[in-house]
Amino acid sequence: MRKIPFIDLQAQFQASKDELINEVTAVLASGKYVLGDNVRSFEQEFSSYVGSEKAVGCASGSDALLLALMAYDIKEGDEIITTPFTFFSTASCITRLGARPVFVDIDPATYNIDPAKIEEKITDKTKGIIVVHLFGQPADMDPIGEISKKYNLVVIEDAAQAVGARYKGKTVGSLGDIGAFSFFPTKNLGCCGDGGIMTVQDKEIAERLIVLRDHGAKPQYYHPHIGINSRLDEIQAAILKVKLKLLPDWTDKRCAHAARYNSLLGDTPVAIPFAIDNVSPVYNQYVIRVKSNRDLVREKLTSLGVSTGVYYPLPLSLQECFKYLGYKEGDLPHSENAAHEVLALPITPELSESDIEYVATKIKECVT
Repeated sequence: MRKIPFIDLQAQFQASKDELINEVTAVLASGKYVLGDNVRSFEQEFSSYVGSEKAVGCASGSDALLLALMAYDIKEGDEIITTPFTFFSTASCITRLGARPVFVDIDPATYNIDPAKIEEKITDKTKGIIVVHLFGQPADMDPIGEISKKYNLVVIEDAAQAVGARYKGKTVGSLGDIGAFSFFPTKNLGCCGDGGIMTVQDKEIAERLIVLRDHGAKPQYYHPHIGINSRLDEIQAAILKVKLKLLPDWTDKRCAHAARYNSLLGDTPVAIPFAIDNVSPVYNQYVIRVKSNRDLVREKLTSLGVSTGVYYPLPLSLQECFKYLGYKEGDLPHSENAAHEVLALPITPELSESDIEYVATKIKECVT
């Protein structure tokens, strides 16, 4: 039976094996493993790629969000508006500082936060908005930017799944105050472990992030701030420098796969991804919507050799650890419905066109 993997990192490694091994070996031979030349040069290259004033590496995408909030002095009693339909760290970074996540329901077509529902959730405690560019689809940033200016709110872009995506000609990570990126191995640009970066327009905020990621020390052993230990490793930066050169080609292949899926699945009962005008998604996930028996369809696909994923099976508003926030079933219906219906299909660059066609054929068999 044919098997289509959801993600195949071994195949990705083979494509650039020699250069990756050479770069890692060079780091090991240098004896310089923390905040060295590779980190500095990768920060510059990534900043140029995104179009930001500065980029500051850190240990993970989760830490990127946490440090972004710390840079703006978010503290106990503050409120940060965000989406419940996202990965856990989007909200956990808020609670780690004693602040309160305030969830706003999604646009059911894009799965991103619905800008029309944000303003009604703003109080005198609201300090910012964390916008998630989910599945590699940019959120609708213009109305969000207008709201943030009206109420003087910081805008943090959770761009963990959206490296290279564009909104009205601008790359995500350059649209808000800070962009937070993850380099977890399964991301479009992934390292060989954990890694993250923050893109910034304000030089003073960038300098603050540089201090905060290194225990809040400036100079060493003198601490004007209480920071955390969250530094991007030299080895990971060396790996990311190699992969950043390959990212445009990988993105083109993901977009080609998505276009092929769209053409093959357009006349089926499943809903294919929808993109708003003037955006260029990068398809970290290609997510369809199965209106009935999603889990049964997934089981059938597994039996036919097609691996899939569910992002996400339970909104953050209904997670046990967030019960204290007081949300109940039915409060955020679009997020709750999506959690029961979304299904992510294989879309990595290493897949062939025949792989995509095989998956689409099996989808049709399972839902019709």
